[in-house]
Amino acid sequence: MTTADKPRMRVPATLSESEPAAEAAASAPARAEAFTFGEPVPVTDLADFLYTGCWMLTSRWYEPPVDLPALAKVYRATAHHGSSLQVKRNILSRSFIPHRLLSRQAFRALVTDYLVFGNAYIERVYGRLGRLLALRPARAKYVRRGVEEGQFWWVTSWQVASEFERDSVIHLMEPDINQEIYGVPDYLGALQSILLNENATLFRRKYYLNGSHAGFVMYVSDTAQNQEDIDAMRTALKESKGVGNFRNLFLHSPGGKKDGVQIIPISEVAAKDEFAGIKQETRDDTLASHRVPPQLMGVMPNNVGGFGDVEKAAKVFVTNELEPLQAVFEEINDILGEQVIRFREYSLDGGAATATAQ
Repeated sequence: MTTADKPRMRVPATLSESEPAAEAAASAPARAEAFTFGEPVPVTDLADFLYTGCWMLTSRWYEPPVDLPALAKVYRATAHHGSSLQVKRNILSRSFIPHRLLSRQAFRALVTDYLVFGNAYIERVYGRLGRLLALRPARAKYVRRGVEEGQFWWVTSWQVASEFERDSVIHLMEPDINQEIYGVPDYLGALQSILLNENATLFRRKYYLNGSHAGFVMYVSDTAQNQEDIDAMRTALKESKGVGNFRNLFLHSPGGKKDGVQIIPISEVAAKDEFAGIKQETRDDTLASHRVPPQLMGVMPNNVGGFGDVEKAAKVFVTNELEPLQAVFEEINDILGEQVIRFREYSLDGGAATATAQ
């Protein structure tokens, strides 16, 4: 038998054993399928991102349990957070009586550090003869507590550090329930709301700068439109995006159909972020964490009745919040044995009030 006499059969170019299974699957009727994406997970966890506990670096000082540079940035993240701290500082500074050892400006710096970081450090400056010349605030962002008693370090980076004179620094701190080396601010529980408020504002700014709020789909199915008309519409739409948007477009289509050109808006649904609701809820959380009445912050009420008498709210706020803060700074008097920290009695009249030595 020759080669030409052998039986021949055509074989497909590719042969797969799964083709019958695939055909069976394609012929099977479609069925509903449900699945979930799991539980929602926060982008940053408050305990992992900020609270790390005190630990020693180079066996000379302890690192604070919170990220101090992060707290410094959050200070100006939103209007309500920074303003809540500033109104406390301003009222305390208004009632503070300057002393030859401590000026009003130095006291303002001391109060700002305590409110932002939960720690305040003041250095005693002595003359050559051992006389106390001044009390100088040391920025809490760069002060570290040493491992030895009465030891403090000025640390701008882990490579650059200088030690304060032993027993020359007075440390005021907001007590923490987990450790007794550093203080922590009371507003840590509202950090997520503060950051959400900032993110909502940044998103809305990018949303408007990007011009996405003018976004839609222009569906053209009219056969009366030629390519030149389509190119002209495309150019006009491109020029309406970004700065100078919200421009009106004119389209004339002789002999066109009613639904030949359709405008389908998409950005109103895709970019809906409940901006006003987020801002209001995070604002309330921030003010609650600082315990500041909204009428002292210039917040506009949403109801007809308002927030009530602002003078009564101011007096209650000073009594419940600022007088305890005054007592914290008066601890300096107990350490020095001298009445350096004194406050005037709080009054809304604006007249001179008598000093109260407490």
